[in-house]
Amino acid sequence: MNTIVLYYSRSEKTAKVADIIAKNISADIIRIKDMKDRSGPINYLKASIDALREDKTDIEPSNIDLSEYGLVYIGTPNWAGKPAPAIITLIDKNDFRGKDVILFATMGRQGGENVIDRMREKVEARGARMITSFLIKTGGKSSSELEETVKKTIEEMDLKIYGI
Repeated sequence: MNTIVLYYSRSEKTAKVADIIAKNISADIIRIKDMKDRSGPINYLKASIDALREDKTDIEPSNIDLSEYGLVYIGTPNWAGKPAPAIITLIDKNDFRGKDVILFATMGRQGGENVIDRMREKVEARGARMITSFLIKTGGKSSSELEETVKKTIEEMDLKIYGI
């Protein structure tokens, strides 16, 4: 079964997590780009409001051919207790029928459970079966500490077994 990791990252922390996952489970990886400028404190505040409202945004790529993948990882940062608008848009624009999905969220220090719950509702409504999920706390961690945390999560959850 082929595996793919789909993710959005604003601060590069979710990107780092997604990259470590893809390398360690031998998966393809696609970064979802939000075409709206989310940089800087003012735009981040606006992004959090968009996330709370679950506003859609223009993304690249907008549709992904998942036909050759049996397992799909979807990762997002926690924005005000919600998935990033780019991930909400991704889920709403793609067909997940017959796909096994593993969801993950990154956050500075706390939260994330609501992010996973909302993504689960949305992917299941699109025909996916959620296998498992996990949260990665990124706050205050160096790059090497973050890598160690993700590798430990992969090992403890035995995530490599799902892509076989």
